[in-house]
Order: sequence, then structure tokens, then C-alpha cells
Amino acid sequence: MKLMVVLPTYNEAENLETMIERLLALELPVELSVLVVDDNSPDGTGQIADKLTAQHPGRVDVLHRRNKRGLGTAYIDGFRVAFEKGADYILQMDCDFSHDPQYIPAMIAEAETCGCDIVVGSRYTKGGSVDETWGIGRKLLSWWANSVYVNLILRTGTKDATGGFRLWRADTLRGIDLDRIRSSGYVFQVETIYVAEKLGYRTAEVPIYFADRKRGQSKMSFKVQSEAALRVWQVWWRHRHLRPTDRLPVPGQ
Repeated sequence: MKLMVVLPTYNEAENLETMIERLLALELPVELSVLVVDDNSPDGTGQIADKLTAQHPGRVDVLHRRNKRGLGTAYIDGFRVAFEKGADYILQMDCDFSHDPQYIPAMIAEAETCGCDIVVGSRYTKGGSVDETWGIGRKLLSWWANSVYVNLILRTGTKDATGGFRLWRADTLRGIDLDRIRSSGYVFQVETIYVAEKLGYRTAEVPIYFADRKRGQSKMSFKVQSEAALRVWQVWWRHRHLRPTDRLPVPGQ
């Protein structure tokens, strides 16, 4: 079984090498490789990725994109490469250590045990938590976005619908049809989980501790959050009529 970690980067020079080391050191029941998707980072992240690719042939690769085109398109481009490489599982995560690699074994074990299609590393399932340095306002906003706002509009069963730490079966991503996904920003996370649930795919959640980044600068801002909130309505309107019969046929299934 092959697992490909898709790791979008933009100005992650301070984190990338350590993250790759942590990922490659994991003891897993699957064969792990990493694909860095770099959007021409001005801080040299792409060059670091090239160096790591040379050091770890066959285990680390890099997809260079000419400019910054959004998180969603970075993941979709990475997912398509993972298909070509024959991945059975595809893991999406951030490079800033807010998503800790230590949870990956539990996510794989959950997928194998429950037979589910998606495993979410969740801040809001029982046992999950966020960085203790978050102020009460930030904690309430994040909880409200997931437990109230997104759930009220989309009726998602996933408690952490905005989270980006996810293990997918490759055939699940094929079945949702990536051409359906229009979001390029952070609402990509909401759109993909909503489409997957509408199509009848099963989701499980593994509790994680979500830490603030220690190095580098966050890409999240109030403007980005506000835009994502408004686009949740577009996601509902676009996909509200989907049914399990609308899955894209996957060869062999």
C-alpha cells in the first residue's frame, strides 16, 4: 500500500526540511512518499525541496508552480500527481507543524479499522484541542465556524469541516471528481468534505492537538476568513443536489 503526503508550501523555508525528516522517520504499515507543491516561494522553499528530492530519491518529489494560485488548486494538482504515482492513500496537511506528523499512524489505523473513506485529524471531536495560547475570541470563532455556521448551512456530519489535516483513499478523491471542486482558497476544505458527504462517502475523525506555527508567518487573515465564510453559501448552492449516484465511476469498483 502506498501513501503520498501532499504538502503545499509558500514561504516555508524554516519548516520544510524538519517536516520532511519527521515524515520520513515515521514507522507505518504503508510505503510513504512526500510531494511538495511549491508556489514559487520567494524565500527559497522550492530550492530546499529540490535538495531534499536529490537526498531522498523516490521518497520526496516536488511540483513547482510558477506563481501563487491558491491552496485549493495546489492540493488538486498534487492529488493528480498522486494518482499518477499509484498512491492508495493521499494525505493532505500543512507544513507549519499545526498538523503534527505524530497523528498519521492513528489516522491510517482508523482508516484500516473502520473501512471509512476519509479520516480527518480533528480539533473538535472528543479529545481534540487547539493551541492554549489562542484567545477566547479566536477559540469561539473557530468553534462557531465549524459547529454552528458550516453545519447550519451544509448539514455536514464532520465536526472539523474547515480542518485541512485529512487522509483520503485515492479512489474517494477520484470518485468525487476533482473537476467539480471550484474553490481555490481555504474554503476548499469545506467544499471537498461537503461534496464527499453528499456523495455518500464515510468520514471518521481522529482527535488532534492543533498547535500554532512556531516559525514563519501565517497566511490566515480576517479578510481570508471573511471571504471563506461567504463562499460557504456558494458551496451549498453549487452542490446541494448531489447524490451518491453522482459519483464519478472508478475503474475496478
